[in-house]
Amino acid sequence: MTYTPSTQHTSVPAPRGVPDRHINAVRQATDVLYEAVEELDEAAARGDSLLPGWSRGHVVTHLARNADALVNLLTWARTGVEHQAYASRTDRDADIEEGSHRLLQVIKADLDSACQRFEAACRDLPAHAWQAEVTAPKGQTITASSVPWFRLREIWIHLIDLDAGVGFDDLPSDFVQEFLDDAVAQFEGRVDPFGIEVTLPDGAQRSWTVNGPASRSSVSGSASAVLGWLTGRADGTGLRGELPELPDWV
Repeated sequence: MTYTPSTQHTSVPAPRGVPDRHINAVRQATDVLYEAVEELDEAAARGDSLLPGWSRGHVVTHLARNADALVNLLTWARTGVEHQAYASRTDRDADIEEGSHRLLQVIKADLDSACQRFEAACRDLPAHAWQAEVTAPKGQTITASSVPWFRLREIWIHLIDLDAGVGFDDLPSDFVQEFLDDAVAQFEGRVDPFGIEVTLPDGAQRSWTVNGPASRSSVSGSASAVLGWLTGRADGTGLRGELPELPDWV
């Protein structure tokens, strides 16, 4: 059976306040995800991902459940009635574990349906509702306008975790700095001060300081190498400077 995603792309100017740039980027990332998943067979789906203890089936199932979790947040923003992303962490983990053992055909169809639900939730959300406050999966208060970014980040990071030919070099170049900003922010208050100097895909240089002035030499390298290290997907081989020990990526 050929897996044919049914997400439809439209080009309609967005009302003011709608995070159209991120919504469009999610559509494009979803297409890349579909292509990667289509290449999997049953054996590959049961094979190890880059996440310890998770098969590729776990990763794809997680991406489906994440789409539904973020739909819950958009429903909350649209209706004003609280809809937490997940009922609980235990329920989330159980759903992923159970779903990962299904036939690949079922996993693929589930992913497609979940992605369509997310697309529809974005399309149907009134412009004013994008400013509604909701609670993100990790407990922080955000506006609904942040939800498409959360989905974009989730798709790309876990595309890499699939270990199916997609790497940090494949990130869309116009979003690389946002990925770096987000990755650096994950470590505020969680690690001793250090600096980062990055060469972006267009050759531009960008630097960050984490938790104040650094007492060691800055970590430097390409955007893809730094992102791999910050997110715990690479050990930092090839980076320059004194690499601090990082806490787990969250």
